[in-house]
Amino acid sequence: MSDAMLDTRRQVITPEGVPLQLPAAGPLPRALAWLLDLLIRFCILFLMAIPLMFLDELGQGIHSVIMFLVFWAYPILFEALWRGQTPGKRALGLRVIAADGAPLGWMPAITRNLLRTVDMLPIGYALGLLCTLFDRHGRRLGDLVARSQVVHVSARPETVKPVVESVVAPPLPLRPDEQAALLAYAERAPRLSAGRQVELAELARPLTGTGGQAGVLRMYAMANWLLGRR
Repeated sequence: MSDAMLDTRRQVITPEGVPLQLPAAGPLPRALAWLLDLLIRFCILFLMAIPLMFLDELGQGIHSVIMFLVFWAYPILFEALWRGQTPGKRALGLRVIAADGAPLGWMPAITRNLLRTVDMLPIGYALGLLCTLFDRHGRRLGDLVARSQVVHVSARPETVKPVVESVVAPPLPLRPDEQAALLAYAERAPRLSAGRQVELAELARPLTGTGGQAGVLRMYAMANWLLGRR
């Protein structure tokens, strides 16, 4: 059995050097999400057709425009504006993100959805299914071109962010890039294991002046100072 038929994890490194484990979604949950979105779109068209049927030819024209928007704009707008989720994906716990783990932008959302016309060839999403089976991360052609990835959304955070109310000023002036790295650590570290938090905090020992869990807490406290929580 091909590994692409199973849900796998893909590791990416963020610009801050933090590794993320992305639980890539396989073809089955993606197909179920697509079917649910298709059902929703048909329901929208049916409900809109009822009042438009009284407008004769004008109603038919309006319904044609609505049909175009529902089938093409629906996934693009939802994925670009609703954190990479259509209602179907949200119901199945899926999300589309950029290949580097960043939120999906407008151009990738447009690209991956326009290329559905290719993934549908020759019939019934055959080409798209073939791509997902042979790609180790379950990506169809539209995802490969748009550099996007469909992943499972964690039901809850893997770790709980520690409550750090203390505020500590950095012992020396920080450059803008150093400030950004410190704030990025405070934002992303709670999603990492305790050991990985300590490991990353050790890199800043010249700044924190301590190690272990104390170094982690000092990083959070300095981030609070940068955020003006004093």
